[in-house]
Amino acid sequence: MGVHDGHRTRKKRQFLRSGPDSFADHELLELALFYAIPRRDVNGTAHELLERFGSLSGVLEADVEELRRVSGVGDSAAVLLKLLTAVSLRAGCADLGGQIISSTEEAGQYFVRRLDGERREHLYLMCLDGKGKVLSCRCLSSGSANMTSASVRQVVEQALRCGASAVILAHNHPSGIALPSRADQQMTQQVVDALAPLGIRLLDHIVVADGDFVSMADSGIITR
Repeated sequence: MGVHDGHRTRKKRQFLRSGPDSFADHELLELALFYAIPRRDVNGTAHELLERFGSLSGVLEADVEELRRVSGVGDSAAVLLKLLTAVSLRAGCADLGGQIISSTEEAGQYFVRRLDGERREHLYLMCLDGKGKVLSCRCLSSGSANMTSASVRQVVEQALRCGASAVILAHNHPSGIALPSRADQQMTQQVVDALAPLGIRLLDHIVVADGDFVSMADSGIITR
């Protein structure tokens, strides 16, 4: 048994017995790092990550190259931390499955709860059937603070995969200004043009910032 095995075993048992609320932020991060760094004390690495990025969310939103600059964080730990982010984002809309979205307000408030306060820009796609029931909702892309790299092809492929009759796009502006940019409007029109021949409607593109949202449909940018 290694010198750190007893500590790791105690922390794992604590998590199983008492859950994440019994851990400080650095302890949760330390527990995650156990699985990427098997034979070294990672307490100091967890503290350094939090000091550099400011919070757990800051650590998870950091780029791989930024993570690698922290002493003790190699490829395995960087991949693990980005994987935690990806799994969280993918699962983020799981609570919506089967619900009916019947208004701009319902969709907008949902995405305000999901996206407000994020430091990086995320693009979500919500797929709906003909009655407005949510078939799926997933994060397609996470980008820098100013842009997203999701392609129109991703939107089309996911809509077809779900058998959607309509879709809603949503993304956040970490800058705090919810007004759609020219690039937002151009990308939205590209999605409309790509989906129309398939009989799929883009109902809305919602932009979230500073606790509020702007609907491109209500603003007349998208014609329902």
